Amino acid sequence: MDTVFSETFVAPPRNVRPGECVVDAALNLIGGKWKGVIVYHLLDGPLRFSQVKRHLPGVTQRMLTKQLRELEAAGLVHRTVYAQVPPRVDYGLTEAGRTLSPVILALRAWGEAHLRMEAET
Repeated sequence: MDTVFSETFVAPPRNVRPGECVVDAALNLIGGKWKGVIVYHLLDGPLRFSQVKRHLPGVTQRMLTKQLRELEAAGLVHRTVYAQVPPRVDYGLTEAGRTLSPVILALRAWGEAHLRMEAET
């Protein structure tokens, strides 16, 4: 199995501008209905497109493609294309994407606690 290419884009570092909200900047990268969940499922390792889709019932193919491309453009996800028939593409977290692990796992813990509280009321 030969790898055709693996792309990783890493945005150049820049200084925070006065008045710029860093939380807003972070949420622009991983906010929305699907991005955080995609990152969560990729924490265990690379997945094929269809495997990611199985984890996200209700997402359309078009929306999943869009979200993966945005995560890739942000330098959080890399896409590996293998030279085989039929074509195979894997998505995995970049080093920058893996740094989101404590954030995503904290959101998971908070969500579990929140759902337990809701169930008790």
